Amino acid sequence: MSIAVIGAGKWGQGLHFAFSQKQTCLITSPHTKDLPNFVSIDEALECEYLVFALSAQGISAWLKEHFKNKGQKILLASKGIDTASCRFLDEIFLDFVDKRNFCVLSGPSFAAEVMQGLPCALCVSGFERALCEEFVGFFPDFIKAYAGDDVRGAEICGAYKNVLAIASGICEGLGLGNNARASLIARGLIEMHRFGAKFGAKEETFLGLSGAGDLFLTASSTLSRNFRAGLLLAKGKGKDEIISELKEVVEGIPTAFAVRQIAGREDIYTPIVREVAAILEGKDVRAALIDLLRKKD
Repeated sequence: MSIAVIGAGKWGQGLHFAFSQKQTCLITSPHTKDLPNFVSIDEALECEYLVFALSAQGISAWLKEHFKNKGQKILLASKGIDTASCRFLDEIFLDFVDKRNFCVLSGPSFAAEVMQGLPCALCVSGFERALCEEFVGFFPDFIKAYAGDDVRGAEICGAYKNVLAIASGICEGLGLGNNARASLIARGLIEMHRFGAKFGAKEETFLGLSGAGDLFLTASSTLSRNFRAGLLLAKGKGKDEIISELKEVVEGIPTAFAVRQIAGREDIYTPIVREVAAILEGKDVRAALIDLLRKKD
């Protein structure tokens, strides 16, 4: 048995730390890093189990350039929607691997806290229960992992909550108070479920770790880069300036545009995402707030 993490950003390093507690775990990325058990991409691809923690926007190109299907079992830990194609990440992966070898990781989990060995609970969702259970068994004692079967629901939750975290950060940055932020998060959960239901996602997914759990975490803490992006938007800073200042991938930014385009195509009502995307394009944050409050539902 061998396992490798693909992607050595903060989340990739957090997962590498977690998986290394019970077995030898390799790690790789497009750029060499001074990390324990760092190996070349080719060596990592020889492992039976692969955990992907790459930026969502870079996955399609990475797979086309590097991936060689040798029957590896895949756990997708990236969260987002491919903006270039407006495809969900499972759709992209299933062009390269059998769905029986594919599952998705979701749930509330800041990389910094995982690296400290602090407790959390996560969900591994896949098309084959046995594969989910295999990955569940890799997690250390401080992570309680559950097996699930709602792949699309878990993936939508992981992507959508980042956009809602930006909205929550804007709310906080404008000093609108706890009542307003709680109201926004609650309505965001309903909006996220409405979007997911269009694609067959299960209601219980949005009420559990993947949905409410991850949303509450990401939309209420400065440990969230998406929440911090919202704080900066509230100060009048532009999208490119924020990305430069944070020096991290802010998945909620491209995801906002992808969700807006998909929602328009599928005729899904997504007012919060629509206003976040408009703000990212330069709309005044207070004007966006007024427009959001005028919505009938």
